[in-house]
Amino acid sequence: MNFASSLKLPTPALMGIALLGVYLASILSISVGPMDISFTQSISALLPDFTLPGMPSSDLPAHVNMIVQQVRLPRTLLAIAIGGILAICGTVMQGLFRNPLADPGIIGVSAGAALGAALAIVVFGSLAQTYPALLMFGTVPIFSFLGGAITTLVVYQLGTSPNGTSVTMMLLAGVAIGALSGAMLGLLNYYADDQALRDLSLWTMGSLAGANFAGVAFGSIVLLVLGILFYRESANLNALLLGEAEAGHLGIDVQKLKRRLILLTAAGVGVTVSLAGMIGFIGLIVPHLGRMIAGPNHKILIPLATVLGALLLLISDMLSRILVAPLEIPVGIITAVLGAPFFLWLLISQKGRI
Repeated sequence: MNFASSLKLPTPALMGIALLGVYLASILSISVGPMDISFTQSISALLPDFTLPGMPSSDLPAHVNMIVQQVRLPRTLLAIAIGGILAICGTVMQGLFRNPLADPGIIGVSAGAALGAALAIVVFGSLAQTYPALLMFGTVPIFSFLGGAITTLVVYQLGTSPNGTSVTMMLLAGVAIGALSGAMLGLLNYYADDQALRDLSLWTMGSLAGANFAGVAFGSIVLLVLGILFYRESANLNALLLGEAEAGHLGIDVQKLKRRLILLTAAGVGVTVSLAGMIGFIGLIVPHLGRMIAGPNHKILIPLATVLGALLLLISDMLSRILVAPLEIPVGIITAVLGAPFFLWLLISQKGRI
């Protein structure tokens, strides 16, 4: 029995609670940061034509409006988009491989995408000063996608045999690819100039500090498209839970489905890496939370995981800003601190099954 059924909560109520959590976390995120800006000031800055008691919008300093509207708001919205993308990609990978340990970060997909992004930064970094949109919307997403797609296909081929998919082989392949990607990133760091080196540092640790509305629009469109495409495959993912042979008997072309979902997942991870660098464990934690709350039905799990992923990354990003304020911890470190113990618990609970 899942958590939702034990509480007798219908699915719309669960989604409503999750969406309310994202809304409240978003409001709080806009008012959190190294600069002391009150909650009332933050709301007033977002609603310049609306006057709150005791804080007329005309009295707000220009720097408060700028920080809230140009720094905190796009950062909050980008966290929602990236958290949602990572969560649904993790949900689909776990459903596709039928194992709770499958995650874009753990099996090396994020590392491959990061290597592709780093290569684009070093090779095309000099052109970015003249054409800043080139990196964000051109070379970095494309190279990230190619790196993620190649990594995913390699891991899948190494982990697949006539007897099925071995998660142990996938994890070992992910470790090897992560080590290789780390070595290549170190080599790129050695040859990078000062600007490219700063960009690489941001990418490898994962950060939302460079958020802007162009990135928000890009990430939101990708989240919407992936959400629609993945939701359409929810029935097929449900059938895969029975096993590949059973899904084939139901008329599903399993190999074609795998290739399609793998490429879509690689594209999603590539976009998140291009926008915010390597942010791990969101795709591992959130699907489990979703299954604990609502069960394994992907028609419910995919939209719920999207909302929970946004909520988790929002909370992680707020922690990254307030734990050592006025300094900031890269959000990728926060998600790793949260996710690593969870992963160890999963390994222990899955002992003897993989």
